[in-house]
Amino acid sequence: MKSIKISTTGITASNLVMGCMRLKTLPVSEVKTLLHKALDAGINFFDHADIYGDGLCETLFAEALKMTPAIRENLFLQSKCGICRGGIGKGGFFDFSREHILESVDGILGRLKTDYLDFLLLHRPDTLMEPEEVAEAFAALQASGKVRHFGVSNFNPMQIELLQKHTPQKLSVNQLQLSIAHTPMIDSGLTVNMHLNQSVNREGGILEYCRLHDITIQAWSPFQKGFFEGTFLGDPNYRELNEVIHRMAVQYGVTDSAVATGWITRHPARIQVILGTTSPQRIVDSCQGSDLPLTRREWYDIYKAAGNTVP
Repeated sequence: MKSIKISTTGITASNLVMGCMRLKTLPVSEVKTLLHKALDAGINFFDHADIYGDGLCETLFAEALKMTPAIRENLFLQSKCGICRGGIGKGGFFDFSREHILESVDGILGRLKTDYLDFLLLHRPDTLMEPEEVAEAFAALQASGKVRHFGVSNFNPMQIELLQKHTPQKLSVNQLQLSIAHTPMIDSGLTVNMHLNQSVNREGGILEYCRLHDITIQAWSPFQKGFFEGTFLGDPNYRELNEVIHRMAVQYGVTDSAVATGWITRHPARIQVILGTTSPQRIVDSCQGSDLPLTRREWYDIYKAAGNTVP
């Protein structure tokens, strides 16, 4: 398992992360098996959110792992807050108020049965965000020792700038969707000044921004073809992509999942990949891609096979 430095925090952790969003679908015994399979594979970073199973995923994690102080000090636990359920129609709403953030962290710590989080992320942007309130919450959480480092998810550069202006704590992480079949943060940068749909900059240059500011990107849904629309692996609509991936898997003696993972870890941005699977075997397979030495040509061949343009 390859380890990387997380921003400027001084933390070195596995470049693959166990995402815990789907733990709610498993009994405690299977959660235990899954978590220990991840640990045995070298994963020491675990991602949660208070909205996942309305907290049930965090509870199951604690029940299955039964963290002793010795276990806890060798793990990095991350959770997210800010998404609330309710309101009219689809979706809920966001709450980045000082009160909500502080209450959310207390709930997270109670469910995880730990005294502190290594990382707390704001879960998606809140257009009603008052950065001064967020700063107050971060300061209180840091002073109390409840949270050691902070970050965001799905923020663009200007949203990060706005928040960072008011928070002395560095925003160390930005969690963003990225897979071979979902590459908007890469696409426009490869077709600058061209009359192509791919040239439209939808991300504000977030990939380059994070690299410039030492913000670690965490890639979620690394096997998804859209917004929770299913995996591209084995999908007949991605025939050419799957053929290229499988050919390289055979060449390197790994699984197709490893190649899909390795395509992300190969990028020099030193991206962490969040594995949200509930399959112990998929974890093992994916971990083979932690440090897969894809060549530049191979990386671009995979990118093109997904239907992207390289001028």
